Amino acid sequence: MTLKICLAIVITLLVVAIIAIFFTGNFFYNLAINPNSSKKMIFGNDGLSYHELTEDEEWLEKYSEFEEVFTTSFDGLKLHGYQVVNKDTNKWAVTVHGYMVDAFSLSTKALHYHNIGYNVLAMDLRGHGKSKGNYIGMGYHDAKDLIEWLKYIISKDKNAEILIHGVSMGAATAMIASSLDELPKNVKVIIEDCGYTSALEQFKFQLKKLFNMPSFPILNIANVAVKIKAGYFLNEAAPIDAVQKAKVPIMFVHGDDDKFVPFYMLDELYEACTSDKKKLVIKGACHTHAEDENPEKYWNEVDEFVNRYM
Repeated sequence: MTLKICLAIVITLLVVAIIAIFFTGNFFYNLAINPNSSKKMIFGNDGLSYHELTEDEEWLEKYSEFEEVFTTSFDGLKLHGYQVVNKDTNKWAVTVHGYMVDAFSLSTKALHYHNIGYNVLAMDLRGHGKSKGNYIGMGYHDAKDLIEWLKYIISKDKNAEILIHGVSMGAATAMIASSLDELPKNVKVIIEDCGYTSALEQFKFQLKKLFNMPSFPILNIANVAVKIKAGYFLNEAAPIDAVQKAKVPIMFVHGDDDKFVPFYMLDELYEACTSDKKKLVIKGACHTHAEDENPEKYWNEVDEFVNRYM
């Protein structure tokens, strides 16, 4: 075989490899990080959808006194949220929703805090609801956006005492924020409900479950694609690293029938956390449905933990 033929074969193989890498990275990015693409392949039948709200539970959308509010993200995006203010209180609850839903998905949680006398801010994460953004932050950039919402609250109420209640990706957002130097001292406690240890580990789990494929080299390629298109590496969205430096108490909640964010991640997060902490397991609850499965136990234990610090 001549040198010219060998060179042609090598070049052809390189071109094929580059095309394969590009296709793999682009496919994964659109599947997981592009908020405008279908997520049916990811969601499957794991009960990821939030429960359908009853008329009474559509409180945030129908409540006559809610106000649409806005702030600007650290990188210049217009972020949207809903605010309901109670009179004569400095207590605030910030609800942070999960992947591919919006602020309304946590209406029952917002309603609970409003009913016990809190002001409520329900935020739309970037690329979700009415907030701007063309990628899903997996909690990494969202945590920085959360800081901007906390600054917004303090600009209105300098004596604010704030709790953050996040679910799924919103829980990851809250946990990552817990370690940031910019986290205001006004934040007193965090409730994280069914959050993951890291975006990278979560996608490893989903890749194995959906396609029965190993993470290497697919996620290595995808990680680079996410960095190029969204500005972060998946391993940077790592709540398990953040809670080792948490500045506030955290309550960890998970359903033991969660097949989307695996139940074992609860113990990994809990053991890693160095701040005051509590663990709550709701038996029989699938992903995001701990409150639905046992609302009395859920709120009794959440309120007891919050009341220690606020």
